[in-house]
Amino acid sequence: MSVDGRVRTAVAMALVTAVVGATAACGDSGADDGRLSVVAGFYPLQFVAERVGGDHVRVTSLTQPGAEPHDLELSPRQVAGLSEANLVLYLQGFQPAVDEAVRQAGVRTLDVAALVPLLTAEAGDGHDHGAEGTAEEPAGDEPDGHEDEGQSDPGSRDPHVWLDPTRLATIADAVATTLAELDPDDAAGYRERAAGLQADLTALDREYTDGLRDCVRREIVVSHAAFGYLADRYDLRQIPITGLSPDTEPTPGELAAAVETARAVGATTIFFETLVSPDVAQAVADAIGADTAVLDPIEGLGPDVTGDYLSVMRDNLATLRTALGCA
Repeated sequence: MSVDGRVRTAVAMALVTAVVGATAACGDSGADDGRLSVVAGFYPLQFVAERVGGDHVRVTSLTQPGAEPHDLELSPRQVAGLSEANLVLYLQGFQPAVDEAVRQAGVRTLDVAALVPLLTAEAGDGHDHGAEGTAEEPAGDEPDGHEDEGQSDPGSRDPHVWLDPTRLATIADAVATTLAELDPDDAAGYRERAAGLQADLTALDREYTDGLRDCVRREIVVSHAAFGYLADRYDLRQIPITGLSPDTEPTPGELAAAVETARAVGATTIFFETLVSPDVAQAVADAIGADTAVLDPIEGLGPDVTGDYLSVMRDNLATLRTALGCA
């Protein structure tokens, strides 16, 4: 073979290798090893899918550890991988880029916002809004999770359903049902693993109920309004400095209102989150002579976290008990 012929052959082989590699990287649907490919929008859904799916699924999270999931932007590779998945777990309204991708992907999806009633999001001005911040919105009835005309805008609803273990148990049951439909041969296994997770979540719920029953204070002053479900479930009062977006900076008026309210309720701890700056919480704490502490919304695990959803929730409980003076 001539030199030119060998060069042309080498170039052709390189192109084939590149195409095959790109296809494998983007596709990765799990068909080659018999497992279902499940794509989760963010960590709590990844946790549920891994626990319920066991060895029968390959779970990929679109949100990397240590990243803030609210403002997720998808790479072309992620979009391609999503279109090859057997199932996509997401929460409509929480990650707009994922909402748009699943509309175009044409794959099986499970929108967890359609499974449980969602609370109306609380305003973030530091004032108490009473029942206004705990009203439940009906879950969507449509399989794709889109809202019927007349329902509230998804942006006005609090997406942090996983901070109530009983709601997460409902989601786990729906994931098991969906996986069983996709893989009938292991239907019993999915149900069994979901039951095991539900038992763990029931135990966690009991620990929270007992641990927060007798406390000196029931107000939690938080950097952003992520803890409405936890407050709703365990009879706490969430006082958010800002609204749903953790990146929103409070206005001077909102900051002053938060300081006034935190002082009025006798808060001794101002809570901030693992993936956002503590500066706002520290400013309120400094103004009233309080401490600061981490309360993790578990939207995504930090890069240094070695536990899982259950262990982080138990860390949150210990932090709350100390801050609220619980017996």
